[in-house]
Amino acid sequence: MLLRKNIPITYIFGKIKQELFFVVLYAVAVVVLYQNFHFTRISIPIAVPALLGTIISLLLAFRSNQAYDRWWEARILWGAIVNDSRSLARQIMSFVDSPYAPEEVEAFKNRFIKRQIAWCYALSQSLRGHSSSKGLDRYLDPEEYAYLKKQNNVTVALLELHAMDLKKALKEGWINKYQQIELDKTLNALCNHMGGCERIKKTIFPVTYSKYIHMSIVLFIMMLPFGLIEYFGFMEIPVVISISVFFLLVEKMAVHLQDPFENKPTDTPTTTICRTIEKDLCQMLDDNKLFEDKAHVDMAPVGSYYIL
Repeated sequence: MLLRKNIPITYIFGKIKQELFFVVLYAVAVVVLYQNFHFTRISIPIAVPALLGTIISLLLAFRSNQAYDRWWEARILWGAIVNDSRSLARQIMSFVDSPYAPEEVEAFKNRFIKRQIAWCYALSQSLRGHSSSKGLDRYLDPEEYAYLKKQNNVTVALLELHAMDLKKALKEGWINKYQQIELDKTLNALCNHMGGCERIKKTIFPVTYSKYIHMSIVLFIMMLPFGLIEYFGFMEIPVVISISVFFLLVEKMAVHLQDPFENKPTDTPTTTICRTIEKDLCQMLDDNKLFEDKAHVDMAPVGSYYIL
């Protein structure tokens, strides 16, 4: 996501600079030819591009809503991951107990909760196409980290390690059957959230729908100068540019929002959310040193911006 609030004009128009160049060139060419060559004086009723523009506006509104729904669903899923990660850590801290092996129990809690932090980072990196195991050695035991390096799906493997630890805790008598069921429900919820994110990631927005809308916008821009030239003359140029920029920017916004895990400035801020989870879970462990010692946050630079 974009960190800065005051987004400069250069960044906004940089997204459509190629399209804008051709629009300016086309609008100027139409005016020059119309004013200097009699045989090129073609005009069409303004109602024609107006009608086409209205139809395209409705299509763009629908497309933008669909794209935003995908982005918002991704944010809801990650909000649920925050809640369930906190719930899982709280359940581990309050459920797991044994008067006979207090040190072993504390080590169990510490390992389990740090593994949950690792799971969040692994999911974030996996959705963005990065190595899922990168940097997880900070949170995992060497044996667990070595095990994960051999797995194709790191996030699933981490949930399996969670499940094996719960089985061990039940066997040792650190939790009872009812507590295991509640913990398992939380793990199932996390698994469902992961599946929802993967569904958004792997479900491609219909390409033909995007192409048809883009072709309609191009046709509209090509017709627009001929509908305005009789009324505005040379002033047709800024009018055509202004209207075209509006349609192109709305289309570009929808294209960016439709894929919330693609390392774009409009991404769901999964790294920042993971940092929030890490901070809260370290607080529960009373181990803020782990959070404070982290040297940096992995960020993908985008000009003067960063994706978090």
